[in-house]
Amino acid sequence: MLLSYIRTIILYLVLIAVIRLMGKRQIGQMEPSEFVVTMLVANLASIPMQDGGIPLFSGVVPILTVLGVELVLSAASMSSVWVRRVLCGKPVILIENGHILQSALRATRITLDELTGHLREKDVLDVRAVQYAILETNGNLSVFPWPKEMPASAKDAGVQVKGQHLPISIIEDGYLCEENLAIAKKDKKWVQKILNEHRTSLKETWLLTVDEKGHIVWIPKEERR
Repeated sequence: MLLSYIRTIILYLVLIAVIRLMGKRQIGQMEPSEFVVTMLVANLASIPMQDGGIPLFSGVVPILTVLGVELVLSAASMSSVWVRRVLCGKPVILIENGHILQSALRATRITLDELTGHLREKDVLDVRAVQYAILETNGNLSVFPWPKEMPASAKDAGVQVKGQHLPISIIEDGYLCEENLAIAKKDKKWVQKILNEHRTSLKETWLLTVDEKGHIVWIPKEERR
């Protein structure tokens, strides 16, 4: 039993390392080739996890082989349009200048119900309000309404808006992110000063952030029930 636990932990760590090496797209919207690799790696890992008679090395080698092939194909797709088209396909225009391309829907096997469902996800109820709709290679639908249907931006309205600044997390769930202190150009004395102002402590703080303009957000931990 202990051996099974150890084998599972080792394979789990190997899978985490493999997914990290494959890149962040593996845990987001995946291309067809990435989906196949992810499913294949999961199946390869499940066999030695369940069968203790299979050597652990025999399970790790195929996973690393798949990783190697994926990295090679990823590099090839970055340098070759042809390889990228073969592995990922290409975007398909479903709506062009307000006209639904029925032939494109048939080619991509997307029903009208699915198309309107995707449009509703983009807060579009009237198909006629869409100038372009493009099916991306990862399965997402990019929707571009006619300019007259788009909400007015601050620029269009002539309104002067303030710039945005990215908040930097200093404390997360009672943990002091020391590496972020240098990024925010703060020190531990500053952190203690903020905690004193809120009459709290590090362990009682759920979130503390600060941006480059000095705007601070402090949220206390909620009591566990």
